[in-house]
Amino acid sequence: MTELLKISLPDGSVREMPAGSTPGDVAAAIGPGLAKAALAARVDGEVRDLNRPFDGDAELALITARDEEEALELARHDYAHVLAEAVQKLWPGTQITFGPATDDGFYYDVKAPDSRDPFSMDDLPQIEEAMREIIKADKPLVREVWSRAQLIEKWEKEGETFKAEWARELPENEELTVYWSGEPKSDGAWLDMCRGPHLASTGKLDPDAFKLMRVAGAYWRGDQKNAQLTRIYGTGWLNKKQLNAHLTRLEEAAKRDHRKLGREMDLFHLQEEAHGSVFWHPNGYKIWRELEAYMRRQMDGAGYQEIKTPQVMDARQWEQSGHWGKYRENMFVIPDEVPNTEDEGPVISGEADWMALKPMNCPAHVLVFKQGITSYRDLPIRLGEMGCCHRNEPHGALHGLMRVRQFTQDDAHIFCTESQVVSEVRAFIELADRVYKHFGFTYAIKLALRPEQRFGSDADWDKAEQELRDAVAEAGMANDDFGWEELPGEGAFYAPKLEWHLTDAIGRTWQVGTIQGDRVLPERLDATYVGEDGEKHRPVMLHRAIFGSYERFIGILIEHFAGRLPVWLAPVQAVVATIVSDADSWAMHVEERLKEAGIRVESDLRNEKINYKVREHSLAKVPHMLVVGGREAEEGTVAVRTLGEKEQRIMKLEDAILMLHQEATPPDVRDG
Repeated sequence: MTELLKISLPDGSVREMPAGSTPGDVAAAIGPGLAKAALAARVDGEVRDLNRPFDGDAELALITARDEEEALELARHDYAHVLAEAVQKLWPGTQITFGPATDDGFYYDVKAPDSRDPFSMDDLPQIEEAMREIIKADKPLVREVWSRAQLIEKWEKEGETFKAEWARELPENEELTVYWSGEPKSDGAWLDMCRGPHLASTGKLDPDAFKLMRVAGAYWRGDQKNAQLTRIYGTGWLNKKQLNAHLTRLEEAAKRDHRKLGREMDLFHLQEEAHGSVFWHPNGYKIWRELEAYMRRQMDGAGYQEIKTPQVMDARQWEQSGHWGKYRENMFVIPDEVPNTEDEGPVISGEADWMALKPMNCPAHVLVFKQGITSYRDLPIRLGEMGCCHRNEPHGALHGLMRVRQFTQDDAHIFCTESQVVSEVRAFIELADRVYKHFGFTYAIKLALRPEQRFGSDADWDKAEQELRDAVAEAGMANDDFGWEELPGEGAFYAPKLEWHLTDAIGRTWQVGTIQGDRVLPERLDATYVGEDGEKHRPVMLHRAIFGSYERFIGILIEHFAGRLPVWLAPVQAVVATIVSDADSWAMHVEERLKEAGIRVESDLRNEKINYKVREHSLAKVPHMLVVGGREAEEGTVAVRTLGEKEQRIMKLEDAILMLHQEATPPDVRDG
């Protein structure tokens, strides 16, 4: 009698299938529509190929395009394989290495044959056409299990030195798989080493839903000492509509690039003499000062005390805190005695004689907390700092304002008792909510849980994670409306953390704010308070920030608003521009009145056509232009041109001043 397997489906039903059946067979048994739509399968929770036979009784969920996250990852993985196949088809002798899916597409690292130059942008159209041919051929993607010896033999025989090197390092007792594109060993079949899973065939991909984007240099295994490769990047989607939407987003993002707008608005610049640090121009620093004043009002209103701590601290302090062992490679380290090179001077005796620029503020805040004797009656103590920090980020990772080496945090640390943790975290959650709403952001809250490498006991981690959960629940935000999600393994080495992921005007997300519940650092740095029982106790230390860093937050704001900042943040809030020189005196009077009202205003009295002036100040993203000519001077009016609006408004000067004053008032001040 033929053995029947019991396959349990998500609706609770059970299908009996003969041994050797596959998820594809189950889809076909249910109906032709599902068989066509099915892309892969989740078997007992593991994503597998549709054509991989069941091992026994199993729980099955079929993956279709409706399961967008999983479907996209599968499709992008397949696009990467098709890319590698196309390159080797076009240029035999090309060596392939690895090609994973990414957040918006895929890439593959390849080495061009010795007979030609490395691949370039000029090659991409030809590669794309070859990829479409492979997709339209609807070649089956077939999984096979091979031995390590088989893999090594194949790659060495075919001159695939990179694949052979990797195969030699694979464990012999591990199940090693390859995938054929085409019937195994048939003419035109192509093979790659891969864990899978894959779609059933190349035809499951949409030939019009991908685009190769760029090429870049890469190194084998990411090591500059190894052979240089070419990385070919592509973006891949489930259908052409998704691709077009993505390309539109990229186009919009390019228009909003904060580096481009920063030049046009004369906000800041970067240069080699201070690589990774920002030169703020007067206009850019006005934005900074407005944000800093805004954040000070928020912190003052929430009971924080502002402090200032040293930039340079002894290495022994960083060793005690745990950062020296975990973070030293990202710290700027200096000797506390500089040898005299002429007579060889003093010798540095060891790391105890070294100092470091602070990469974060937390250890210094503990040292402030430890001054004097603190009673439980004093808690919570909230210490805030606009703290300048330095981190030795890799040269290639630096990116405008978004990734820098010198940055300033809106940083604070709350020292509290165990019983105060949940209420303090909840208060911070509500503060962060007010701040982000003032800037027009929506956001998701995520809980990053304990990493594999960490300090502290499991009991302390259990408690810290639950406290953060409880605080979010009490604030009413542990639900889908706030994108609530838990992220295993993504916490810091000393604490779990809540993260705020902002969504900008074109749908991108940015992780900015955070709060962490830390019991490790107070223990390592011996922070104590005197409890009600007269004994010493450890405080819990809450690390928190809302902007994250001023540099990055300003970059996000520039891109979110496409440079058209809210009037209260705009460096220049209004420009008074003349049409004719006869109106100069009226323009100067208007400027003076606006300054008296607290408006950041400039006048443009140049002998230029008004359309030229309008274009120039529009490019600088000035929110309002007050145009004046002979009639306006005679009638005591101004013609208000608002950025982004086609029509101008003729207003009495007093009405224009009132309007501008209201718009120039920060939202927290307007709210009372």
